[in-house]
Amino acid sequence: MTGSWWSTNGKRLISTLSRICWALFLVTLPVSSFPFFPDNIGGGTLVRPLSIYPLIILLLLVILPRLFTKPIPKTILSFLPFVVIAVVSSLLATLRGIEAIQGVSVMARMFRALATLGVGGAIYLVVTLWPLNKEDLRFSLRWLYAGFVMAMFWGTLQALYVVQFSQRWFDLMSSVQKYISIRRLFTNRVSGLTYEPNWFADQISFLLLPWLLAAVLSGYTVFKWRWRWVTIELFLLGWALALLPFTFSRAGLIVMIVLVLMGVLFFRSKKTDDPNETKSLRRFPWRRIGEGAVLVVIMGAVIFFAGSRNEFFARIWEYWQRTPNQGYVRYIINYFEYLGFGARYTYMETAYQVYDDYPIMGVGLGNYAFYFDEKLPDRPLAAIPEVLRLVVPEVGSSRLITPKNLILRVMAETGILGLATFIAFVMAILGCALYLWFSPKLEVKFWGVGGILGLIAFGLVASSFDSFAIPNMWVVFGLITAAMRLSKRQITEAEKF
Repeated sequence: MTGSWWSTNGKRLISTLSRICWALFLVTLPVSSFPFFPDNIGGGTLVRPLSIYPLIILLLLVILPRLFTKPIPKTILSFLPFVVIAVVSSLLATLRGIEAIQGVSVMARMFRALATLGVGGAIYLVVTLWPLNKEDLRFSLRWLYAGFVMAMFWGTLQALYVVQFSQRWFDLMSSVQKYISIRRLFTNRVSGLTYEPNWFADQISFLLLPWLLAAVLSGYTVFKWRWRWVTIELFLLGWALALLPFTFSRAGLIVMIVLVLMGVLFFRSKKTDDPNETKSLRRFPWRRIGEGAVLVVIMGAVIFFAGSRNEFFARIWEYWQRTPNQGYVRYIINYFEYLGFGARYTYMETAYQVYDDYPIMGVGLGNYAFYFDEKLPDRPLAAIPEVLRLVVPEVGSSRLITPKNLILRVMAETGILGLATFIAFVMAILGCALYLWFSPKLEVKFWGVGGILGLIAFGLVASSFDSFAIPNMWVVFGLITAAMRLSKRQITEAEKF
């Protein structure tokens, strides 16, 4: 009797708890620097995703038991070689006798870096394996959107004092934000629920826009409600495109513009009832180019309006009002330095120098910081205050030096072997997205379009982040893999009949 009760009610209870934890995981994704975080699970770091709490429950309750009873997708197996290279490279680094920096040893750095990779891998594993059918995938997107509705609502409230500053309103928002993030709000930029505006822009452009664009372009929706071509995804897309410029993130805006143009030009549904229009589309996509041009003008107007509220951001176009007194090549180089890219170039060049000295296995995850001073390019640092503060930190302050570029970090810290295995993993994800895209079924094709747009976004934002603990990349990769896994399973089951 007891065994029978557990086989029915116990499994139902676990299933219900699993869905609740999964919904909480997706809803809390926008909270990336939760202040109430125990030190033993990353409380001293900047990246503190609130979603790690439901993630742990899902791992223990659902995913780990499933690993012993279900086959593992080959895409997950393609990730394992990179993990092995990263672990071996980090272990070898402990034998080089590297001295501690500001009380941080190589061993401590190694454990911290491998822990972030473990968090990222766990997110990818959970997102890949939790959905068991197409309805689970739709359920996942609905709760992902729900989380961003809260994040964008909070960001919209912040945009009010960016447009017209009010000290009273800003103080009220800041008093609430301290319970959400470890960093204070900016008076002239929108941060959402994240650590800083750039993180919020990355979340919108990388984790949200690909799926919204794919839904609008294909006419697909995960919600039951729609009115002709009007869907909830269309409303969310317009909201996201209007809010993102107020983050004043240059990388985020570039990703937004590229995704919208790529989507309109290459991924919009070709179905039309007008045979003359179909014939003209086959010849040359003039209409799509025209639509793309109109969208560029609209987005440009929104960006210009938002930029008029931020003097630093307005430098993007104000610089070109100057008359060049040098060659045009130097004029363009000075433009990027004027925008503050000098520090990023320094981090990237230093990472390449580290890779050049340790090309096979790199210096170990997290150890870029130990080689930073030694491998700095030979140039005056007075013109780059950000780098100067890292080289000569203030008394009592700590520094966390990273390349701020995921690909260059992988190169410097895991060498050519790590880079090759990581790229192979990304190519496996790309193969999944292409497979889905070529499907004749609308829903499957939607996941392919969203996946390809997500990978385009990854290629762009990889030059502005380098942490394995940020969930964006792993969630996008996991959803693509899950959609591929369920699509292939559906085909296999259909072939049996």
